[in-house]
Amino acid sequence: MKQILPDMWQWSWFSDEKQLNFNGLLLAIGEHTILVDPPPMTPAARDVIRRHEPIDYIVLTNRDHVREAPTYQAEWKCQLYVPEADAAQMEVNPTRTYKDGELLPGGMWVIQLKDQKSPGESALFIERGRGVLIVGDALIGQPSGALRLLPPEKYADPAKAKEALQRLLKYSFDSLLVGDGASILTEAKLQLERLLVAP
Repeated sequence: MKQILPDMWQWSWFSDEKQLNFNGLLLAIGEHTILVDPPPMTPAARDVIRRHEPIDYIVLTNRDHVREAPTYQAEWKCQLYVPEADAAQMEVNPTRTYKDGELLPGGMWVIQLKDQKSPGESALFIERGRGVLIVGDALIGQPSGALRLLPPEKYADPAKAKEALQRLLKYSFDSLLVGDGASILTEAKLQLERLLVAP
């Protein structure tokens, strides 16, 4: 578990199948303590999270990031938020669903992204400091310091998927925290611009 930004920590679990780190976030924002897309925890990560109990919410960004959410929902007796458009395809018991444009606890604005791997794929924007954008499967942090899309076969239309990500450039952010790969803590918007203008 590593503190990556003020009031924000990240822990990782390496996927042998994907050859990528799967990342979870611990956000201690105001009066709320939130986990995002939580993978398995190391004992060290669990110790940090316990220091921030009670855990109020778990937020999932898409249907494929259930990960350890049911286990942690039961353990911490917290609320679980999932994308409305993905909920029927998820083996979880959400407290509630969310959709585009909603403001979630912790001041996280929902940005639902069209034409992605799943219909509910959502980014979360936190308008604090220089701006923080949290993504699930919309972008992969690989290689370190750069961004890429998922393999083309994951999309119905890769060109439309890439075009839909232009919406993220409307937001002012410096840090981009990814569910898979390496997060980018500074000048992340520049990296996203580079990806989206590439042929």
